[in-house]
Amino acid sequence: MLIEQTLEKMHAMKLSGMADALTLQVKSSEHTRLSFDERLGLLIDSEWSAREQRTLSKRLRAAKLRYAASIEDIDFKHPRGLDRQQVLSLANCGFVDSRDNLIITGKTGTGKTYLACAFVERACRRRHKAAYVRLPRLLQELAVARGDGSYARILERLARFELLAIDDWLLAPLRDSERRDLAEVIEDRSERASTLIASQLSPKDWHASIGDPNLADAICDRLLHNAHRIDMNGPTKRRTKGDPKASAGRKP
Repeated sequence: MLIEQTLEKMHAMKLSGMADALTLQVKSSEHTRLSFDERLGLLIDSEWSAREQRTLSKRLRAAKLRYAASIEDIDFKHPRGLDRQQVLSLANCGFVDSRDNLIITGKTGTGKTYLACAFVERACRRRHKAAYVRLPRLLQELAVARGDGSYARILERLARFELLAIDDWLLAPLRDSERRDLAEVIEDRSERASTLIASQLSPKDWHASIGDPNLADAICDRLLHNAHRIDMNGPTKRRTKGDPKASAGRKP
């Protein structure tokens, strides 16, 4: 009865990890040989692990990853110029701690999106607040926000991400309002947080798609200054439906 009351109080205090661990201790004879300090340590470890997992799950949901990607699942054997040592070094998230940017470029189908999602997933595991977004969707969201009064709030939310991955960068030339919105996003993050860009275009071609020379200079300078580069090439990893070698799931 005393244990049941203790468990109820633990759940009421939202100590579910500790409550589950205590239940296991009560059912296991092995724990009777442990000292009080050892058993208490196990309870606290269980609660800490449970809270860490809940926090990670929350961060990953907020990240809105396009793919359930991870650094461990990246295919380094595919011939696309992907340097394993460079990727693993960046996966330590030192560039996020230093507020550096990361530019990933390559032809369609080489795995840029998966790689971007893998870096965001790793950042979340390293306790960073990170997110993934496609540039067309981001510009649409900002355009709507201008009309409904939430523009400043969205800019503040984007600025709070320690790593923001922007995919499908400059797929089409920008309109005047779009490049101004983009300049605001990049300016808010410049030297304050890390931005990851995934694009089919080489940085030398960004000016033409941005359009306005002054805004193009401002955006490119802030993104490319102290930026790490990953340039991917080689054949596409995507397969057509008629390809007998095509697998049911997407490979990284």
